[in-house]
Amino acid sequence: MMLRPRWIGALIFALLLAAGFAWLGQWQLERAVESGKAVEAPTETVLPLAKVAAPSSPLRDAAVGQLVEFTGAFVPGDYQLLEGRLNDGRSGWWVVGHLTLQRDGQPVALAVARGWAPDEASAKAAMARLANEPADPQRVVGRILPDEQPQVPDKSDPTAMKTLGVGQLYNLWTGVDGVDVYAAYVVERGAPAGLVQIDSPPPIAQTELNWLNVFYAVEWIIFAGFAVFLWYRLVRDAKEREDELRELEAHPSQTAGNVQAEHLE
Repeated sequence: MMLRPRWIGALIFALLLAAGFAWLGQWQLERAVESGKAVEAPTETVLPLAKVAAPSSPLRDAAVGQLVEFTGAFVPGDYQLLEGRLNDGRSGWWVVGHLTLQRDGQPVALAVARGWAPDEASAKAAMARLANEPADPQRVVGRILPDEQPQVPDKSDPTAMKTLGVGQLYNLWTGVDGVDVYAAYVVERGAPAGLVQIDSPPPIAQTELNWLNVFYAVEWIIFAGFAVFLWYRLVRDAKEREDELRELEAHPSQTAGNVQAEHLE
């Protein structure tokens, strides 16, 4: 039955129809990926800090990882060490400073991660040098990141810090009573003498698929399969009808008797 020219032609038509549906499904998938491509945020364009973040306010998602610039003075005695910080896969220490800048004529406190050291001795030596530098205003460029949650320190070293929690640093800084503070920190681009620049790559853009287009793509694939299935059902129905007719021709009396019996019932 399937090898008859009529059904071969119908199969070719069904396959062409299924191919068209499959192409539409592929097109919908491409549209889903295309419309779901994330637009790269201009994080590598250096912007003034005042345009990106405000004191005492959470950092907006769009601002995370933005390169910013500002001018302020580091407080010499307010440097802290953070241990267990990775830099290019190596664990070491961050030297974090307390910077004071002016915003709307008022002083504001900001945490700045100035550099990385491979061992505690190098970090302490760099911190000592920085503490002896004059508190002159200087321009700083760096990547702004959200505040980290503080961790409970080990009992063996309760003063050790492993995360850059601004609230924890604020309690250690001097001269900050009544002063606003940024709920974020900046990783300085470049590093002072004796420290290595902290590796701070731009944020990875998140991509989400357009699920409506994905749903349409699945529909077209189902239609493609249904086109071939419909051809199969038509061929099977035609085969069953021919078998019934052949049965009638082969046993006409038996068939008539069955029909008469059905009428009597």
